[in-house]
This record gives sequence, structure tokens and C-alpha cells, in this order.
Amino acid sequence: MTRTSAAVVALALLLAFPGAARGENDPEGPAPLQGVEIVEKLNGAVPQGAAFLDQDGKPVRLGDVLGQGKPVVLALVYYECPMLCGLVLGGMARGMKETGLELGKDYTALSISFDPREKPAQAFVRQKHYLQSFDKADRKDVWPFWVGQEKDIRAVTDAVGFHYTFDEETKQYAHGAAILVLTPDGRVSRYLYGVEFPGRDLRLALVEAADGKVGTSFDRFLLTCYRYDPVARRYVPYAMGMVRAGALLVLFGLATTLFVFWRREAKGARR
Repeated sequence: MTRTSAAVVALALLLAFPGAARGENDPEGPAPLQGVEIVEKLNGAVPQGAAFLDQDGKPVRLGDVLGQGKPVVLALVYYECPMLCGLVLGGMARGMKETGLELGKDYTALSISFDPREKPAQAFVRQKHYLQSFDKADRKDVWPFWVGQEKDIRAVTDAVGFHYTFDEETKQYAHGAAILVLTPDGRVSRYLYGVEFPGRDLRLALVEAADGKVGTSFDRFLLTCYRYDPVARRYVPYAMGMVRAGALLVLFGLATTLFVFWRREAKGARR
């Protein structure tokens, strides 16, 4: 392994597991990681006027994928990333397949490169690979891959608190590992961290972002029993929600028992 490859691997591990990036004698973390962080801006609006080029070189705006009544899964990556971005996109694709929701019908996805040097041809190659894995090679609209200029890229990354730096030694970007879920009108609903995104967590995040307009009634019921834990960075059982669910079950049981007794008494009175 070359020195550059080793450095990239180290950066990827540190960014995928941020707790390892800092030590007692180095509270700011290694130099390549300084300034690299994700500052959550829940309910913050993304700049819908930010302009990009899609994988075919056509001009697009962020607002083009919003306002369609569907939540959006957003990945901020760069296509020539040697390790971490591929892991994020791969985990995102697996998680979306495990949701049980249909890409393009229940939600859309979007990948934006934060490297202004990248071109539509690089986005085209990445999109083709992932759409084929969904058997949607002819549906470029369900998961577009975009590139753009520095000012528009920064407008989006700053709006969602995604901060990254360019490491001169490795000639690569240092950045965090996360995907975002946006509401249909372009507000940040949830951050999901790491390189693997469990289908249940992603499904609940999409149901939550869509205000219950996707998924099933059971999904909406689950959201009363589960809450997103920012420390654990996943959906966990919610004590009060479980108590309420238990109370509903007890009430349903009592109502069923009373109904059975009432039916028996009614039959006895008729006899």
C-alpha cells in the first residue's frame, strides 16, 4: 500500500468513526480533520435556486427535485473519492433497497459532488452503476447525480452544516460520512451517519420527513414508539411511546372482552 493510499484509508476510518479522530493530547484532531464536521441544522431549508449540471450535462436546480410531494435522500460525496464516498453510496443503496419503499414512487434520491473539478461524465458513470442495481437504468430522474461550481456547492453544504476540507498531502477531500433526508419542500428532516444505513431507520426517516404520506399506518404507529436518538444515531424504542402503545393494547383487549360478554348476554336474553 502506498503512502497516499494508507493516508486515505486512515482518513476514511477516522471520519467513519469520529470518536477515534481525537485524543486526550490532540483535542482538535489530526490536522487533515480540522474543520471537518457535520453541524446538524434540522428543519433548515436548502437553497432551491442552487444551480448544477446533471449526469447528462443539462442545467438543473435543486428545486427541480423538490416540490413533488416526495421526501429526498441526499448524499454529499465526490465521485473520484478512493474509499469513503463509495462506502456511503453503497450503504445508501443497500439501505434504500431494505426500506420496502419504492425509489421514484415513494421517495427520490440525489447525489451532489462537492468537488468542483468533477464533470458530468464522472457523475454519469456512478449513476449508471447504482441505477442498474435497482433495475431502473432508464429512470435517471429517480436518482440524479450532479456536479457544480464552488459557490453553488458551498451554498448547499453550508445550509446543511456539511463541512469538509481538501488535504494537500493526499490530494483528497476530508469529509464526514452521512446522508440526509429532506422533506418534500426542502427542509432537513434527519441526518443518518456512518456507511451503513439500516432499512428500518431509513424507512422511518422517510415516513417522518413525508409527514406520514408514504409508508403504511403501521409505520406511523412505529413512529409513536420509536424516536431518533442523536447519541446512538439511530431510531430506538421510545419509553413513553411504548407506554402509550401498551395502554392502547390494554384498552383494545378490554373492549374486546366487554364486547364478547355483551354478545353472550344478548344471546341469553333472546333465548
